[in-house]
Amino acid sequence: MKARKASKPKESGVVLPAEPELSEVAGRQSFPIVGIGASAGGLAAFEAFFSAMPADAEPGMAFVLVQHLAPDHKSILTDLVKRYTRMQVFEVQDGMVVKPNCAYIIPPNRDMAFLDGALQLLEPAAPRGMRLPIDFFFRSLAQDQHERAICIVLSGTGSDGTLGMRAVKGEGGMVMAQNPESTEYDGMPRSAIATGLVDYVLPPAEMPARLRTYVDQAFGRGPRAIPPPAAEAEGALKKIFVLLRAQTGHDFSLYKQNTITRRVERRMAVHQIPQLDGYVRYLQQDAVEVGALFRDLLIGVTSFFRDPEAFAALEQEVIPRLFAGRAGDSVVRVWVPGCSTGEEAYSIAILLREHMEGLKKSFKLQVFGTDLDRAAIEHARAGSYLASIAADVSPERLARFFIQEPDGSDYSIHKGVRDMLVFSEQDVIKDPPFSKLDLISCRNVLIYMGPELQKKLIPLFHYALNPGGFLFLGTSESVGEYADLFATLERKSRVYQRKEDVAGPSRLEMGRFLPPLTHDRDALRPAGRTLSDSRHLLRELIERVLLQQYAPAGALVTERGEILYLHGRTGLYLEPAPGEAGMNILKMARDGLRRDLTTALHKATVHKDPVRHPGLRVKTNGGFSTVSLTVSQVTTGRDAAAQPTLFLVIFEEEPAVDTVPPVAVADSIEAAGENASDVDERITALKHELRVREEYLQTTNEELETSNEELKSSNEEMQSVNEELQSTNEELETSREELQSLNEELATVNAELQLRVADLSRANNDMNNLLAGTGIGTIFVDHQLRILRFTPAVTQVINLIQTDVGRPVGHIVSNLVGYDHLVQDVQAVLEDLAPKEVDVLTHSGAWYSMRIRPYRTLENVIEGAVISFVDITEVRRAREALQKSEALARLAAVTRDSHDAITVQDMEGRILAWNPSAERMYGWTEAEALAMNIRALVPEELRGEALETLRRLGRAEVLQPYSTQRVAKGGRVVAVWMTATALVNQAREVYAIATTERPIALHHQEESPIASWKEVHHD
Repeated sequence: MKARKASKPKESGVVLPAEPELSEVAGRQSFPIVGIGASAGGLAAFEAFFSAMPADAEPGMAFVLVQHLAPDHKSILTDLVKRYTRMQVFEVQDGMVVKPNCAYIIPPNRDMAFLDGALQLLEPAAPRGMRLPIDFFFRSLAQDQHERAICIVLSGTGSDGTLGMRAVKGEGGMVMAQNPESTEYDGMPRSAIATGLVDYVLPPAEMPARLRTYVDQAFGRGPRAIPPPAAEAEGALKKIFVLLRAQTGHDFSLYKQNTITRRVERRMAVHQIPQLDGYVRYLQQDAVEVGALFRDLLIGVTSFFRDPEAFAALEQEVIPRLFAGRAGDSVVRVWVPGCSTGEEAYSIAILLREHMEGLKKSFKLQVFGTDLDRAAIEHARAGSYLASIAADVSPERLARFFIQEPDGSDYSIHKGVRDMLVFSEQDVIKDPPFSKLDLISCRNVLIYMGPELQKKLIPLFHYALNPGGFLFLGTSESVGEYADLFATLERKSRVYQRKEDVAGPSRLEMGRFLPPLTHDRDALRPAGRTLSDSRHLLRELIERVLLQQYAPAGALVTERGEILYLHGRTGLYLEPAPGEAGMNILKMARDGLRRDLTTALHKATVHKDPVRHPGLRVKTNGGFSTVSLTVSQVTTGRDAAAQPTLFLVIFEEEPAVDTVPPVAVADSIEAAGENASDVDERITALKHELRVREEYLQTTNEELETSNEELKSSNEEMQSVNEELQSTNEELETSREELQSLNEELATVNAELQLRVADLSRANNDMNNLLAGTGIGTIFVDHQLRILRFTPAVTQVINLIQTDVGRPVGHIVSNLVGYDHLVQDVQAVLEDLAPKEVDVLTHSGAWYSMRIRPYRTLENVIEGAVISFVDITEVRRAREALQKSEALARLAAVTRDSHDAITVQDMEGRILAWNPSAERMYGWTEAEALAMNIRALVPEELRGEALETLRRLGRAEVLQPYSTQRVAKGGRVVAVWMTATALVNQAREVYAIATTERPIALHHQEESPIASWKEVHHD
C-alpha cells in the first residue's frame, strides 16, 4: 500500500469510530473542484461537455480547464467556452479565488496550481517540450482538496494528466476519462485508462449527468441515508473483509478502519448505492467490483523521488554509511515493502548506483521491491514509465538511468539499474521477510495499518536488518513504542538505525510471529532428524576441519591472473599492489615470487600441464621464506570446454635450508677439481636460461602494456563517440519533444481558428442571404474601380458573371438607357466622399435608384466604393398613377362645381356620368340618370340628327358647339347650347362621348334649334 495524507471522512450510512475530525482550514472549499485537462482536440470535447450541462440547475461545483496552449498566441478559449455554458467563465489571474458555478481557464504560457482555495500562476520552469501543466495542476488539486478533488482527462496526445490523476485517486478523489472512440486524439485518455484507476469512461456529453449524481451522493446533496447502528455497520464491514479475503487472499480487517471506510464510501458513490448493506450485496453479485475495491484500497501517492526532502536526508545520512568500511565485491541489500509500481525502489537504486560510482569501487547492489498488487508488480518489473516522469526526475538522471522510447511516449529504466532490482508479490503481514538487509524503506505501508499490525511489523523489520542497518519510514509513521530497538538518525524524515539485539518481550512476540526461516547446519542433530542426515553433517564437519588444518594455501585464478577464490592464509605470498585496487595475482605476488609465478602461469596456459617451481625464496615481513609453487589447470566436468579456463595456484612452505656463503661454494668447487668444468657449464646454462626468461617476460610485459594502452585509447575514443552520440540523441529528443509540444499547441490554435472561420462563414452566409433576400443589387469596387464582389440582383442591371471579379467596372456592358457616365460618378464619389444618387432606366423598362457611397472599414478607412441598385419600378408606376388620380380628382371637382350640365355616354347611349348641374337642369337624379339611355333626353324629331352626330364623333371628328333641345323630367323641353367631345383610349379608339350642355337664354330661344343644328352640321 502507498502512503497518503489522511482526509476528512464524509457522512454516509457507515458509522465511523470516534476520531477527531479535520477542521476546515483557511481556504478549504465546501464544494468540489473539477479539474479538466485536454490538449489537441480538446475544444470539441469542451463544447460537448458544457453543452450537456443542465440549464435548469446550478452544478454546485467549480470547473478549472487546463489545456496545452501556444505560449506566444493569445487564447480565445474563454470566449469559446462562454458560448456553451451559462456559467461565468474567467481567464485565470494570479491569486484568483475559486467560486462555485464558475469556469476558470488557464492563460497561455503559465503553469497553474491550486492552493487554499485560490489559483496561483507560475512561470513555466520546464522547457517547452517538457511542460506538463495538467499533471502539475492535478497534483496540487489533490494535495489541497483531497477527496473533493475531481479530475477529467479529455482528448489529447501524450500522457499528461496520468500522474496527476494517480495523485487525485490516491487522495480519495474521483477520476473520469473520455471514451477513446469519441476523441480526436486518444493518447491522454488511453494513458489514463491503462492505469486501471479511472472510475468512469464516458463521452463528454454523458459526463455532466454522471458527475452530478456522484457529487450529490458523495458530498451529501442528494437524499440522505439513515445511518445504521454501529453494530450493523461493523458487521457489514466484516462481510466486505470476508469477500476481499475470499477473492484476493488478503485480510484487511486489521487495517485502519477509517481508511477502509472512506474507500468503501467512494465506491458506493461511484455506483450510486446509498446503503452499506446494499453495497455488500453488490460485491457478492459482482466479482469485478471486488477487484476494483481491492485496487482502490491499494491506491496511494507514489512517484520518483517523492518527497525530495526525505530523499535528500536518505542520500546524505544513510547511503554513505551503507558503503563505509565495506570490502570490495561485498553486497548491499535493500528492501522496499509496498513498492507499488516501483518508482521508490528505482529511486533508491539510483541513489545507491550514484554513490557507488562516486566511490569508484565495485559493490553488489540488491534492491527487493514487494507489494500486494500483482498488476503493480508487473508494471515495476517492466520498468517502463510515462514521459511525464520528467517532472520528478532531473534531466541528468533521465539521461544516465533512463532510455526514452523512439516515439517519445515512455521512459525505460536502464539495464544497469534494472538488474539491481528484484520485484515479487508479497504480503508483508503473512509472508516471510527478507533478511540480512542494510536498509528497509517502508513509507507506504504502516500508514494504512492499525496498531496491532504495526506492533508486529516493527520487530519484524528489526529482525530483517543487519546490525547497524537503517529503517526509513518517512514523515507519516514512527517506530512508536519500539524505541529500544531503533535509534533515531533523522527525526523529520523518520530515519532510524537498528540497535544491537536485546532480549525482551518484543523479541518473544516477533518469534511467535515469524516462521522458521533458516537451518543451522553446524548445530547438533535436532529431534526427528535421521541417522543418515547426522552422518552427512559429521562428514562435512571433518572435511572442513582437515582443509583448515592441513591443506596448503592457494588461489583459483583465470588465465590472466584474476583471482576468483582464495583458500587458506595467502597473505604470506600475496599483498595488495599500490595504485588502483585490483585482485590480480600477478600484481599481488610478493618479491621473489612474481617472476616465477608469471612464467608458470604462462606455461600452464600454453601447454595445459602442471608447472612446479620448488625452492623459491619469497620476501616476507623482514625475512625470506622458502616456497614451492605449483600451477595446474582446473577442469570443471563434462562441459569443461564450454566453461572459462581456470588455474589453481598452490603455495607450499618448505623447510628452511642453511645457506652456504659464496666463498664456501668457491672453495668446494676448487676442491672438486675435476668437476669444475661441469659446474661452469651448469652455471652458464642457468644464466642463459635466466636471461632468456627475463627477455621473454620483458617482451611479454611490453606487449601487454602496449595492448593495454591501445585498448585504453580505443576505449576512450569509443567513450568519446558514445558521449557525442548521446549528446546528439539528447538534442534530437529535446527537438522532438519541442516539436510534439508545438504540434499540440498548433492543433489547439488551429481548432480555435477553425471555430473562428466557422463563425465567419456563418456570418458570410447570413450576409449573402440578407443581400439576396432584399433584392438590392450591389457592386463593391476598390480604388482602381476593380470589381471586388457583387450580389446576384445586380446582374439585372449590369451584365456580370463570377469571372468578372477583378475587372474594371467600366469594362462591363450595362443595360442602362441614357446613362453612360458611371465611372466618372464613382471617381467623383471617391474624390469628394459625398454620396451620389441617380434614377436610371434599363432596356427592359425597369427603373432603379442607383446610389454610390464610399466603402469604409471599421477603422474608418476608405477602401473603395459601394454601388447599389434599388428597384423603384413599382414606385414610379405608383407615382404616375397618383399623378393621374390627382388629375382626375381635379377634373371631378371641376365637373362637380360646373354650372353646365356635364354628361358622359357610351357608344350605345347609356349614361355613364351625370353631374349636379344636369340634375338641376333636367330634374333626374344621378341614380335615375345612370339607369337611363340618352335617347330618353332627345326629342323624337331630333333623334336622327343625334344619331348622325354620334357617328361623326365615333370617327373622332371635332364638332363645333351647337344648339339643340333636350327633354327634361316631366316632358319639359329645354333649349341647350351643347359641346360634344369624343373620348379616346390608348389604342386611339372612341369609347365614350362627353357633353357639356348650357341652357340658352330666352332672347335666343326665338331662333329655331333645328336651324341652328343644321348650321352647325353644315359648317
